[in-house]
Amino acid sequence: MAAYDFQSIEKKWQQYWADKSSFKATVDNKKPKFYALDMFPYPSGAGLHVGHPLGYIASDIVCRFKRTKGYNVLHPMGFDAFGLPAEQYAIQTGQHPAITTQENIARYKEQLKNIGFSFDWSKEVQTCDPNYYKWTQWIFIQLFNSWYDHEANKARDIDELIAHFEKNGNAGLNAACDEDVVGFDANEWKSFSEIQQHEMLLKYRLTYLSETTVNWCPELGTVLSNDEVKDGYSERGGFPVVRKQMSQWSMRITAYAERLLEGLDSIDWPDPLKEMQRNWIGKSIGAEMTLKIDGYEDTITVFTTRIDTVYGLTFMVLAPELDIIQKITTSEQKEAVETYIEVAKNKSERDRMTHVKKVSGVFTGAYAIHPFSGEKLPIWAADYVLAGYGTGAVMAVPGGDQRDYDFAKHFDLPILPIYEGMDITEEANPTKEGMIINPGILEGLTYEEATNKAISFLEEKGIGSKKINYRIRDAIFARQRYWGEPVPIYFKEGIPYPVADEDLPIVLPEVDKYLPTADGDPPLARAENFTYTPKGSNESYPIEQSTMPGWAGSSWYWYRYMDASNENAFVSDEARDYWKDVDLYIGGTEHATGHLLYSRFWNKFLCDRGYANEEEPFKKLVNQGMIQGRSNFVYRKKGTNEFVSLNLKDQFETSPMHVDVGLVDNDVLDTDSFKAWRPDLKDAEFILEDGKYICDYEVEKMSKSKYNVVNPDDIIERYGADTLRMYEMFLGPLEQFKPWNTHGIDGVYKFLRKFWRLFHENEEAFSVSEESPNKDEQKIIHRTIKKVEEDINSLSLNTSVSTLMIAVNELTALKCNKREVLEKLVITLSPFAPHMAEELWQLLGHSEGVSKASYPAYDESYLTESTHEYPISINGKVRAKIAFAIDMSNEDIESQVLAHEAVMKWTEGKPPKKVIIVPKRIINVVL
Repeated sequence: MAAYDFQSIEKKWQQYWADKSSFKATVDNKKPKFYALDMFPYPSGAGLHVGHPLGYIASDIVCRFKRTKGYNVLHPMGFDAFGLPAEQYAIQTGQHPAITTQENIARYKEQLKNIGFSFDWSKEVQTCDPNYYKWTQWIFIQLFNSWYDHEANKARDIDELIAHFEKNGNAGLNAACDEDVVGFDANEWKSFSEIQQHEMLLKYRLTYLSETTVNWCPELGTVLSNDEVKDGYSERGGFPVVRKQMSQWSMRITAYAERLLEGLDSIDWPDPLKEMQRNWIGKSIGAEMTLKIDGYEDTITVFTTRIDTVYGLTFMVLAPELDIIQKITTSEQKEAVETYIEVAKNKSERDRMTHVKKVSGVFTGAYAIHPFSGEKLPIWAADYVLAGYGTGAVMAVPGGDQRDYDFAKHFDLPILPIYEGMDITEEANPTKEGMIINPGILEGLTYEEATNKAISFLEEKGIGSKKINYRIRDAIFARQRYWGEPVPIYFKEGIPYPVADEDLPIVLPEVDKYLPTADGDPPLARAENFTYTPKGSNESYPIEQSTMPGWAGSSWYWYRYMDASNENAFVSDEARDYWKDVDLYIGGTEHATGHLLYSRFWNKFLCDRGYANEEEPFKKLVNQGMIQGRSNFVYRKKGTNEFVSLNLKDQFETSPMHVDVGLVDNDVLDTDSFKAWRPDLKDAEFILEDGKYICDYEVEKMSKSKYNVVNPDDIIERYGADTLRMYEMFLGPLEQFKPWNTHGIDGVYKFLRKFWRLFHENEEAFSVSEESPNKDEQKIIHRTIKKVEEDINSLSLNTSVSTLMIAVNELTALKCNKREVLEKLVITLSPFAPHMAEELWQLLGHSEGVSKASYPAYDESYLTESTHEYPISINGKVRAKIAFAIDMSNEDIESQVLAHEAVMKWTEGKPPKKVIIVPKRIINVVL
């Protein structure tokens, strides 16, 4: 076979890799390990577009390179297979989500295999497979049976907590627990009923049931996370979302807040992503202070990071959800307060945090007493205060905080300066400079002095203390939907108990519909006999009807890849001890405060309980950029079915319309195909320019609604998988956003054909020479080997492609077909274009695949320059170029320059005023 027949070549080698299990990874203590992981995809019905494989291609290049460097590489792939789209489709059609999901997975696998990834498919996982989610359920039970000991700074077995209660009650404990826990001694513990003891333990467990304010979407029949709600509507479907109280499972991620912060310093992640997690965790060091409510025994507790500004406090603001508001609101304000709360409670926390410039609030009619001055402070309710952050109450200091300032200006409330020289005429001033000017015990003190004195005052009076606060809240761990992992909990007299390990998995039951019941219960309530009978019992008990959230299965999946078929453990000790953690993780920034945070939390927990070795799961993480779509537009004359070419549109009143990019070639519209595209366009007419209809274009997100989705199958069919792989890398740096342009792919395709021709005489017979390479050829190949290795190690994969292109151009110019050069060149190409590399490697006479070859070492001696060519400038103009030995002295260089024929023509034999030699740059002759 002489011609570059990419279609037969790629099919041949994909089948070879599958038949030989070429990329199957097993524990091999004789080799260093390299574990590369891609964020596994949700298998949507649309399949892959060309933007999806970007990160997969990058990781595959690294993995193929690492194999040639002697590493034992684990590069798995699987599917995050539970999700709302399949469930919504099931609700609409009645088809079980498992059927839809399996069809979509089959499509994804076909597309992924066509791109030539070196995945170890024997380790594939699917989160919806009972053999997989058995272990998700098992980890849930371990969390349920654990508590967090702040003294030991780790999670411990719940039995150890029970033993402490039996001996000491909860005295002497420094544990993560609910805020409403009260003290009890050992005798009181023993006097508790079984139900009371279980209720108390729930206040300490790392996964627990509690009444929580959630985002409830009636149309979807489920609770949504803050990230899934936008402007009071579900991100998927655009359905109304309300805030309501529900009994929900939660995970006590707050127990790990400090460790999650500290761990960020030990991992090689992008700084912006680490900063996103730091902000989400939101550590604040400040003080907690309690204020009395005038006329009531109730109090308000606030957390502040600026206790030094306490004399600038002029009013109080409460989160609308707080129950105390209903109690303290006066009759005159009752109607206004209730109306405001009704509106505020249906806004998501994200909306309330985002729309801070829109000032709203309502006065309750009640007053708090300033603990330092004794003055009365009006108490307001406003949605810019969140119930879940701190105490849900804010001491408003409008002189120092812009939100409080805007609120005070809007409602004409007092604004006081705090520090000398503080200008608050136009905006708040958060300064810490100067001396405090407010009359009182802090007057005349600096920021640091005032902070310390104010905290001492709070502690002396017993109304507050120094405190560290975190913005992060415990993670809701339940969804009222069908398509998710069943929670392995049954209820006896209303108390949750874990299912026995030997009875896992609890498999999703069959239901008649995938909707909530008429009573609003989750879809699992429709299942018949969805109960559990504990061993040794004759009674059956109801199983939890909520399912786990979408992030459950992705919070530990990298461990299952290590040992995917193990029936006795989620991962064996041998596999875990060898593979340890992920060396390279590639995925998007959109998971910064979701999957990536929860994964770190679960990993630290598993480490605490002895099920993992490493504190952090992902050593190095890279966020790939997005390949954006290049949309095309046509312009329709308003009120007609006539379309005007781009450069003529200003002559008419037109409106733009997206057109399928498949109907456009290099911005020229195929008008016949356009008319056949949609029934309403069959009679379309066109106003052309030079006989063509020229489309407009815009770079934007690749989306079906914009008709700019490019299917990788089409690219592979036309150009081949190797071309697709190299083009995606060639588009630009991995981390950057870049536009897709199918028209630009032809350059990479031509490069691969040119590469192929290096091995073939007249594009017909395979022909390589056994001659030894000359100096120029050695320089080219060793420079290429070095640069490609450096680029892959730094993930500068776009410049690797450029380097290979330069090498091929130079070798083609030298008509080099020497085996010693070309064999090394094939290996350097193999991570990028593995199909072509395999074929050429075989043609070179090798029986084993190129993935078994060793990456060639470069010889620095070929890269050391012995001469340097200097431009010779005479009176500021370059008149010649002359090469000199690197080690030649300046005196010798000067004499040779002045004796050179081209220079003598301009000097006319006259001695120059001076000769300036800038080493390895330029020589200036001044006459």
